[in-house]
Amino acid sequence: MEKNFFAKFHGLGNDYICIDDDWIDFELDEKAIRTICDVHYGIGSDGILLKTPSSKADFGLRIFNPDGSEAEKSGNGLRIFAKFLYDYEYTVKREFSIETKGGIVKAKIEELVNGRAKVITVDMGKATFKSKDIPVLCEEEECIGKKIKVKDKEFEINCVSVGNPHCVIIVDQLDEKTVKEYGSLIENLDIFPNRVNVQFAKVVSPDLVEIRIWERGAGYTLASGSSSCAVASVMVKRGLTDRNLTVKMPGGILKISIDNNWNIKMTGEVQEICSGKLSLELTEQFI
Repeated sequence: MEKNFFAKFHGLGNDYICIDDDWIDFELDEKAIRTICDVHYGIGSDGILLKTPSSKADFGLRIFNPDGSEAEKSGNGLRIFAKFLYDYEYTVKREFSIETKGGIVKAKIEELVNGRAKVITVDMGKATFKSKDIPVLCEEEECIGKKIKVKDKEFEINCVSVGNPHCVIIVDQLDEKTVKEYGSLIENLDIFPNRVNVQFAKVVSPDLVEIRIWERGAGYTLASGSSSCAVASVMVKRGLTDRNLTVKMPGGILKISIDNNWNIKMTGEVQEICSGKLSLELTEQFI
């Protein structure tokens, strides 16, 4: 593949740029990430997926937010990365493992269209509710149903990690204005040492939940795989839904399954948007 090649994909409107570390002739530092992800001066993206070597899994993956910070795990990102690996012939296997900062996950290509991956299931690992593992600074061993005050409003938070930290707020009605007004404030609360992803969630039925998302390092987001897994885990924990459910977001839907040991599987579609080469004029801005 030619130097500085990239491929851009989206999973339910959550878009990522895939880059192979062997393809680029520059360091993917914060300035490079911010420039490439900029919607006006770069390609524009919710983040970058960097393929790296791994001694523990079939493939290695580093996930970067558009602000240059590194994420432990991304559900949509993992499905996108799995499609990238299969479509660009890194593997002919339809099941393989991926090492992330948040642990090793398994991916399975469920459905092909014209020989290219379309529907993908990712084994996201286990949900944990232990405060110290999320982490969240909470007096209780588990931060479930805890009331906090943010500015002038009280929220009941439910904290969980699915390889990255999440704060789920269950509401009767979804209000996009509230998400955008309070999302960043909650993300950056002192009780979250590593910041946190925030979800506002409404139970529609025992097998359907609708959510809105404020993603750590990215802001308001149309869809998020790990957020869907986090919300589903909290709903099951609190006895509000079945263990197999659909999570509906502005970007689309994901199917989530949680077993009795809190292992999570997530299934959804992925689509390639475009591919090309980062221009010299672009890379000169950060080299």
